[in-house]
Amino acid sequence: MIVWNSIYSHFNPIAFEVFGIPVHWYGLMYVLALLVALLVAKAFVKLDNYPISNALLDSYFIWVEVGVILGARLGYILFYDDYTGYYLSHPWEIFNPFDRQGKFVGIRGMSYHGAVIGFLIASLLFARIKKVDFWLFMDLAGLSIPLGYVFGRIGNFLNQELIGRETASEIGIYVEGVLRHPSQLYEAILEGILVFVILYFWRKRVRFVGEIGVLYGIWYSLMRFVAEFFREPDAQIGFIAFDWLTLGQLLSLLIGGFCFVLWLYKAAQIAQKDSGARNRENV
Repeated sequence: MIVWNSIYSHFNPIAFEVFGIPVHWYGLMYVLALLVALLVAKAFVKLDNYPISNALLDSYFIWVEVGVILGARLGYILFYDDYTGYYLSHPWEIFNPFDRQGKFVGIRGMSYHGAVIGFLIASLLFARIKKVDFWLFMDLAGLSIPLGYVFGRIGNFLNQELIGRETASEIGIYVEGVLRHPSQLYEAILEGILVFVILYFWRKRVRFVGEIGVLYGIWYSLMRFVAEFFREPDAQIGFIAFDWLTLGQLLSLLIGGFCFVLWLYKAAQIAQKDSGARNRENV
């Protein structure tokens, strides 16, 4: 376990350089996450006979990727960044990958909850313009996002960011001399693998189009809420209430709560329709 505990002291977050520009493992994992999500989506289109062509799916993927990147970056600036006012008054700096000395540092600071909002806006626009069923694409996204998400969190781990809280556990890793939970990997398992397994088996029990997408919002939020107990709160924010509630947990409660109410509402609609159909048959 000693090698594992000290993995950061033996690991370089920079994979290689291209013309002097460092390429981080995080960036590679991000690209891999997108590719995995797309491949999983195409697999489920064939497996479950989704009425979605390859061309339409590729087009949708481009739309939502733009939405995810914009939403993730803007979400971080609005929810977490200390310099929100500066970025709002200097919007051209939001995606500037160079520091003030002209050194390439990449684009730092992404919010998953912001990415979700950007994803939903892009999906709504896509459905409206292309005249397709929004909820059908939400089902497909709910099945394909979790496994891609796993690689995103592995990227966070390799980039030595979003660190965990202090621990005495043997599976902890040293971060600047302090033993901490590898919370990024906990999130990969809980919010990625476990959510995928749940939705994979639930998909044969769906009662309405869009149920998988809504359930993804519920289960992701629940797993994120739990994982936050092992993740160090953002230094610039800390706990926002009760000396234990983090901003990530609050956002998860809001999104998860909305999805849960929506799920109950749509399930009640289906139950009412079924009851009405049975009554007509008995007349």
